[in-house]
Amino acid sequence: MLEKTYYHNTIIDWGESLLIILGSVLLAKLLYWIIKRFVKTATAKTSSTLDDLLVDMLEEPAVVFIVLMGISIAFKQLVFPDWLVLWINKVIYIAITINFTWLIARLFDAIIKEYITPLTQKTESDFDDQIVPIARKGVRSIIWILGIILALNNAGYDVAALLAGLGLGGLALAMAAKDTVANIFGGVTIFTDKPFKVGERIKIDSYDGIVEEVGVRSTRIRTLEGRVIVVPNHYFTDNIVENVSSEPSRKIILKLGLTYDTPPDKMERAIEILREIKENDSALSENTWLTFDQYGDFSLGITFIYYILPGNEIPETQSRVNLAILKRFNSEGLSFAFPTQTIYTQPVN
Repeated sequence: MLEKTYYHNTIIDWGESLLIILGSVLLAKLLYWIIKRFVKTATAKTSSTLDDLLVDMLEEPAVVFIVLMGISIAFKQLVFPDWLVLWINKVIYIAITINFTWLIARLFDAIIKEYITPLTQKTESDFDDQIVPIARKGVRSIIWILGIILALNNAGYDVAALLAGLGLGGLALAMAAKDTVANIFGGVTIFTDKPFKVGERIKIDSYDGIVEEVGVRSTRIRTLEGRVIVVPNHYFTDNIVENVSSEPSRKIILKLGLTYDTPPDKMERAIEILREIKENDSALSENTWLTFDQYGDFSLGITFIYYILPGNEIPETQSRVNLAILKRFNSEGLSFAFPTQTIYTQPVN
C-alpha cells in the first residue's frame, strides 16, 4: 500500500515531504526560541542599540525564510506535471523575494524611527519634522515597488511587458485616482507654503485642533475633544485655514454693564479698577482698550478689550481676570445691571 502511487507520488514520498515541512516549522520555532532566550539576552547587555534593532528586525523574516525553504525542498522531492512545477517555483521565488523585501523595509523603518526621528526632535526647526515622515513613507513605498518588480522578474515574468500593459490603462487609472493625485499635490502645497506646522492649532471649516502629522495624502488633527480626524490634503487648498497658534496674542472683548444709579465718580473708579487689573496681570499685553461707551436700555456700558500673551492658558487667564473684576467691583460697591423694565402709569381723567 505504501508503494501505491497517488498523484504521481507514493505515500512514502508524500510522507517524507510532509516531514520536511514539519521539520522546517520545528526548526523555525527552535530558532525563534534561541533568539528570544539567548541572542536577545546577549544583545541587551551591550551598550549599543544597533544589535538589538538588527535582531528584532531579522527575527521574523528569518523564521519565515526557513519555513519557505522547507516547503521548497519538500516539493522538490515530489513529482508533478511540468506546468505545476513551473507554477510552484514561481510562487516560491515570489514569496522568498517578498520576504527579503519585508526585511529591508523593516530595517529601514526601524532605523528611521530609532535614530533619525529622535535627531529631528532635538532640532529647533520644524522643517525636518515634516519632511522625515514623508520621506519615510516614500522610501518605504519605493522599496516595496522594487521588491515586487524583482519578485516578478525572478519568477520569469516579463516586467517590461507588464509595465507597458499598465501604461495602456494609465489614463483610466489617472481618472480613477484623481482624488489621490489632488491629495498628493495638496500635501506638496502644505509642505512648500507652510500654512501650518506639526504641533500648531488650526481651524478649518468646523474642525478645530492640533496638527499631529502631515502625510503625503492626508493630515491628522487631534480635535480639542481629544478625537483624531484625518483630513484629505486637497481640503486645505479648497478651504480657508486659520492658524490659531500663529496669533501674536488672543483678543478678549468683555462688555460690562453697571446700574443706572451708579454716580460718575463710581464709573471712573470702575475704569481705574479694570486698568489696575490689567497692569497687575503679567499674562496680559500692554495694548488695552477701555472705555465707557454706552447708555444701554438698562445699564451703563463699559467695554474692556485686553490681549492675552502667547504661552498663557486662555481659559485660565480669562477666569482669573473675571474673578478679579467680580471681587474688586463687589468690594467697591459697584453693582452689575440685569435686564429690568420700569412701567409708569398715569390715571386716566
